[in-house]
Amino acid sequence: MKVAVVGATGAVGMEMVKVLEKRAFPLDSLVLLASERSAGKTIEFKKDKIEVRKLERDSFEGIDIALFSAGSKISKEFAHYAVSSGCIVIDNSSAFRMEPDVPLVIPEINPEDLASHKGIIANPNCTTIILSLPVWPIHKKYGVARIVSCSYQAASGAGYSAMLELKEETMAILTNKPYERRVFPFQYAFNLFPHNSPMQDDGYCEEENKVIQETRKIFHDSSFNITITCVRVPILRAHSLAINIELSKEANIDDIYKILENASGVEILEEREKNRWPMPVDASEKFPVFVGRIRKDRTIKNGIWLWVVGDQLLKGAALNAIQIAEKL
Repeated sequence: MKVAVVGATGAVGMEMVKVLEKRAFPLDSLVLLASERSAGKTIEFKKDKIEVRKLERDSFEGIDIALFSAGSKISKEFAHYAVSSGCIVIDNSSAFRMEPDVPLVIPEINPEDLASHKGIIANPNCTTIILSLPVWPIHKKYGVARIVSCSYQAASGAGYSAMLELKEETMAILTNKPYERRVFPFQYAFNLFPHNSPMQDDGYCEEENKVIQETRKIFHDSSFNITITCVRVPILRAHSLAINIELSKEANIDDIYKILENASGVEILEEREKNRWPMPVDASEKFPVFVGRIRKDRTIKNGIWLWVVGDQLLKGAALNAIQIAEKL
């Protein structure tokens, strides 16, 4: 088994290498690929230092699985070269997610979709994964009639450079020094703003429409009622979501707890007497998606609230991709 990571020096690419090691993925050799400016760098894997190679069209000869995390432009340019070399591509960008013949997979939800792949499998958007994981098992038993959600998204969603910018800008403000932003259009430290992805004609930003469209595809329901507002918050890693769910039939809150306690990849974290619920610091560098504040919405029939936190770089990206590879 020969595995390649494309975009190996990026935030998600580096996490992919770590997850491959942590989960003891059964590979015999690992090839690390990136841009020309990153070629020659080394990344540690199982106590060995592997040199990063420049990504070329012929980089995939002999590769069995390629994990792509270098952005849509690179995926569109190189993924088909990988497939033509006999390689299966698991792509973390938005390049192929909504193509009808490309499976969009969260292994805990729709692993059966992997059987229909034609060489490319898409990894969903990080917010989509973190939202869908706890909602799906509830939907299976009670049916979800509608979701209204707000996401509070960390700098990690915009890559390593955004995480670095948040650190630098925070230090600059604390020391009363000027700072020139390179990633975000607005002050990020000690501030928040609606998600900075491109605004669409329907009034939703690109990130919000990704969550809506991808959730419908994963759930195999093109009319699934879901709406969301995505917000950037000055957190380094781990996204948080407030999720309001209207069920198709009445559910006891104790039953919701039981469902989530048994849900794969989900962990309940709360201490009600201490007013203690999941936080980004709890989820950072952890595999599970954490859930708390499970309660009735008293304003609508069959309504419940969830508070959900998950590491955007792990279950929201790298871990989900490795789990797809494990299923394959």
